[in-house]
Amino acid sequence: MKNVLVTGGAGGIGTAICVAFAQAGCNVIVHCNNNKDGAKNLAKILGDSYNITTLAVAADISNRNAVNGMYDIIDMTMGSVDILVNNAGIAEQKLFTDITQNEWESMIGTNLTGVFNCTQEALKRYMLKKHEGVILNISSMWGQVGASCEVHYSASKAGVIGLTKALAKEVGLSGVRVNCICPGVVMTDMMKSFDDDTINELKEESPLNTLGTPKDIANAALFLCSDKAKFITGQILGVNGGFVI
Repeated sequence: MKNVLVTGGAGGIGTAICVAFAQAGCNVIVHCNNNKDGAKNLAKILGDSYNITTLAVAADISNRNAVNGMYDIIDMTMGSVDILVNNAGIAEQKLFTDITQNEWESMIGTNLTGVFNCTQEALKRYMLKKHEGVILNISSMWGQVGASCEVHYSASKAGVIGLTKALAKEVGLSGVRVNCICPGVVMTDMMKSFDDDTINELKEESPLNTLGTPKDIANAALFLCSDKAKFITGQILGVNGGFVI
């Protein structure tokens, strides 16, 4: 039974990913930053529902010491991480000229440095020693093509794509696969600030004329982390309804 760590596991997409892996029989480690109650509740529900071992951990992934402390807890309770899903992230809409230094550093710190911190530690502690493992990064379609008024977000997510491709080349011979999903517009809490007209406009821009759900991303994540995808690494999968082709 494999152990899966999902960063941002208590969020909309993160929760769906945790459920998908639990249903597949994996032990699930639910990471959060501030939503500790949500992570604990989700871990308990998954453990009770699917008869798996679960753990809730909290850490600011932009802080390496906090990440190391998180992995120390995982070492003591779960033993190792076989699959890492770097899902945690933040977003913000703002004119480029209005972005402050702190906002830039916060965006890069969580969305890109967080991926670096969690991935490097998982590789050093477990995957390189065992000569096996899977890393899945969650980027965004805006990391592929860029979004107006989301320059810092787009830059951070583009960095995740570059990290994925380069790392896949580096650790392939060590038996570790690294892939990336770029979600399109997905109906999560992040969409609550958009009015109905804007949501309908986004639907119309998609060839499928619909928006995604967290389960759409979770299904793709489960596949890329499974043995069915054992010949897939360094790939960027757009799950966006055709919004970006």
